[in-house]
Amino acid sequence: MPIFEYRALTTAGKPRKGIIDADTAREARTKLRADHLHVTEMWEAVAARAVGKAKGALKGGAKAKGRLPVRRFELRLERKVKTRDLAAFTRQFSTLLRSGIQQAEAMKVLVEQQHDRDFERVLRNIKEEITAGNNLAEAMAKHPRYFSDLYVNMVKAGEASGNLDVVLIRVADYLQKQASLKGKVAAALTYPCIMVFVGLAVVIFLMSYVVPKITGILKERGKPLPLVTEVLMGASSFIQNFWWVILVGAAAAYFIIKAMLATEAGRLSFDGFLLRMPIFGQLFTKQAISRFTMTLSTLLKSGLPALESLKIVSLVVNNARLTQVINDIHTRIIEGADIATPIKRSRVFPPMVGYMIAVGEQSGDLEEILDRIAQSYEEELDLAIQRITALIEPVIIILLAVVVGFIIAAVLFPLLDFSDI
Repeated sequence: MPIFEYRALTTAGKPRKGIIDADTAREARTKLRADHLHVTEMWEAVAARAVGKAKGALKGGAKAKGRLPVRRFELRLERKVKTRDLAAFTRQFSTLLRSGIQQAEAMKVLVEQQHDRDFERVLRNIKEEITAGNNLAEAMAKHPRYFSDLYVNMVKAGEASGNLDVVLIRVADYLQKQASLKGKVAAALTYPCIMVFVGLAVVIFLMSYVVPKITGILKERGKPLPLVTEVLMGASSFIQNFWWVILVGAAAAYFIIKAMLATEAGRLSFDGFLLRMPIFGQLFTKQAISRFTMTLSTLLKSGLPALESLKIVSLVVNNARLTQVINDIHTRIIEGADIATPIKRSRVFPPMVGYMIAVGEQSGDLEEILDRIAQSYEEELDLAIQRITALIEPVIIILLAVVVGFIIAAVLFPLLDFSDI
């Protein structure tokens, strides 16, 4: 008989964890419900050895401390659901609801066709919550690693308005566009990174293996070497003897940057630099503006108030400088101002965005104006990616050619001198 591990809440709200024997997960939940336990998580034990450890953990206490962190680590690795997969789930859920199927039954259908075991477990839990009488938004809010604040609040607005199927379609469209936007930026950065990595690997190989063998032969000649060759030999010797210094320096730089980003001021400075940096700055700026306008439009269309929408948008823009601007907009609206004025003064948004938002506020078509801005900047982002890709490829090739050419020249010059003798 399969054995299931679970986490649950008692009627007093206290957490409890343990294991239970049952033929199916549904039967296990029924047994626990009969014991007045509300199951929050459940999974099948993967092996008898793991079950033995779990039983020992429950009895011994000390073993539990050694095992639970590993389980949490595994869950953390598996808890990710791809944005495109979440968009597909949302679209299917909306289709089922629009067909007149009840939420619990629709969720049951989606659970049966779900291939991701972790996501299936989450959906089963949501189905149990709905069956128990809780609303969908509350059930999803208990799984923040799968359903963001934006997702939960839009579902809540859809339930309140009675248009949940329509709102879910908007959520699915939004997630699909965000995934596409993220993919475009990632594609623009991946190729240059691969070229730089391969180029560095070739240079390190030449400097640490090929150059020492050739320069060793040149030294045996006992003749004075050109300055360019001496510089190359010094660099090669440093890489061979002090490679650990490079690694320690890289690690130190990583941890320093990480510590800086952990502070509010550091994160603000870094994100501000990303928006201003040469070449890639316009890429990040256009992506941030497109995400801001697209998200705000989607939330407003779903019936959420402007203040609540801005609060949610500040959590998803993923840029501290832009978050600061959005928080300022939120504060100014509370004071009685409009959205456009603080946007114009922010120096993050181009003037055109502020003026278009002002027109949208005056005409009452703010959502449509935001959609147009998002579409416009998405098109500009495509063009920016094409320009950057076309520009950066020859730049990297030229830089690598200069480095490799320097190495070849440093080796050939003394060889040519020796051939003249």
